[in-house]
Amino acid sequence: MGATRTSKGFTLVELAIVLVIIGIILGAMLKGQELIKNAKEKRLYNSYREIIAAINTYLDRYNSLPGDDDQASSRWAGQPDGNGNGQINGFTCTCTGTTAQETCYMWQHLRVSNIINGDPNDRTNPSHAFGDNICVGWVTVYGITDHWVAFDVVPEEVALSIDSKYDDGVYNTGSIRASGSTNYNLSDTNDEFRTLYFRGI
Repeated sequence: MGATRTSKGFTLVELAIVLVIIGIILGAMLKGQELIKNAKEKRLYNSYREIIAAINTYLDRYNSLPGDDDQASSRWAGQPDGNGNGQINGFTCTCTGTTAQETCYMWQHLRVSNIINGDPNDRTNPSHAFGDNICVGWVTVYGITDHWVAFDVVPEEVALSIDSKYDDGVYNTGSIRASGSTNYNLSDTNDEFRTLYFRGI
């Protein structure tokens, strides 16, 4: 008669080792995702600082705000002029190549002056680290009318983190504010994204 085969299962020690390995892999993946999110958050805040620096460089160089510059066409043929009233009028995060607003002219003026990279005839908004658009303009945010730099469609937990680190952590007060009708609520799945506003240029 032939030898009978006996099936052998995993021992408890082997199962424990497998579970530990799976736990380590999952932990590494989650940690990696957290590192990526933190890097994007820092990049978003740095983008705000870079935009402020770009606007002020233009102001120092040409004695006018980009977008509001009423002498742009005399410096660069074909460039649109603003009205020179000291405000970057309008506010949109969806500029196209033909949008006739100072908020969109601003990006074109910064590009044609080589302060930021890009096509000198391009008025479209640049994108931020989380993939949506950046916009700048003279607008009222929770009762305060001023120049605001905004980042559209930012994850709520990122908006809260930046607001807490650099301001007061309250969505509708201070120099950093976020869209929405209620305070930050990370358990509210219906309010997952915010527009994040930074006051002043």
